[in-house]
Amino acid sequence: MSAKDFIKVGEINGVFGVKGWVKVFSFTEPRENILNYSPWYLQRKGETKEMHLVGGQRQGKLVVAALEGVADRDAAAALIGWDILIDKEQLPVPEQGEYYWADLVGLRVETEQGEALGIVDHLMETGANDVLVVKDGKKERLIPFLQQQTVLNVDIENGLMIVDWDPDF
Repeated sequence: MSAKDFIKVGEINGVFGVKGWVKVFSFTEPRENILNYSPWYLQRKGETKEMHLVGGQRQGKLVVAALEGVADRDAAAALIGWDILIDKEQLPVPEQGEYYWADLVGLRVETEQGEALGIVDHLMETGANDVLVVKDGKKERLIPFLQQQTVLNVDIENGLMIVDWDPDF
């Protein structure tokens, strides 16, 4: 499986109890949705290992999980700092006009007039709306992800997003 087939959905950031459970920092919304996916592909420093989820729950603001073969606190502690990835095919197909953030990262961004603004580096959640962080090597632009307003067209197949945005911003 190539790196392109994976999507990062969280990180293991601690241990929970003495029976090998791990604390998870989840990027899913809601947080506990990360527990709907198995197997997880844990990745760190170029190493990847497949782990099967055998249990989990929301624990206050945290998500905790039990992984097959991880039976004690020491084994769980060895997983701290590993990224949690899933096979992109595990995700439901988005509706028309909806996108996973991972699909937007790497898209070229141009104005309606064809002026290149850069590449989508990542997205941020601001509360009001999501924001594209577009970089061109010299400049970083923050462009609101408002479809039909600032974002006019998203063409995943051709790796291009057309925006209504002043290049001087």
